[in-house]
Amino acid sequence: MKEKETEAAKERILEATIKVFNKKGLKFTMDDLANELSMSKKTIYNVFRDKESLFFRMVDYCFDHIRASEEEVIADPTLTTVEKIRNVLGVLPEGYKDVDFRQLYTLKDRYPQIYRKVEERLETGWEKTIALIRQGIEEGCVRPVNIYVLKTMLEATLEQFFERDVLIVNGISYQEALDEVVRIMVDGITVK
Repeated sequence: MKEKETEAAKERILEATIKVFNKKGLKFTMDDLANELSMSKKTIYNVFRDKESLFFRMVDYCFDHIRASEEEVIADPTLTTVEKIRNVLGVLPEGYKDVDFRQLYTLKDRYPQIYRKVEERLETGWEKTIALIRQGIEEGCVRPVNIYVLKTMLEATLEQFFERDVLIVNGISYQEALDEVVRIMVDGITVK
């Protein structure tokens, strides 16, 4: 395949992977993916050598889309600084709103290298969010906080969502949990 065709095929396979993951979680098979794509497994294996390499690329694909959505929020001149902070902390690209991220808790045991990649991506790329929080502090619309404690709190919470089945057990969607975490972080827990 030519490079342009290979990139298009990768994108198509990655988008289909999201759909199949939503239906079957991490237990989906390459046959399931081939059926979703109406494509042969051989063609998929020409692009991704195995399921693990597909998952590995999927991590970057998802986080790259999240970062792009963050960029859109930050560039939106109609939002206040606090609205931008709230939206950046809780951003999920439109196509990911229905992704059942709760299923990722099985990742740590089944695919430890991929889980480490998720952790790595959670822990990096914070520069613009940190700058936005600093801007809010300078503007006086955010109280002075230790930004690195705030960052660690959010990272640790998301990692717990990915490590344990706490959301599934409690019947909470990933989006609901993320929204609640952001509400608590931005608004606190006291009644105003």
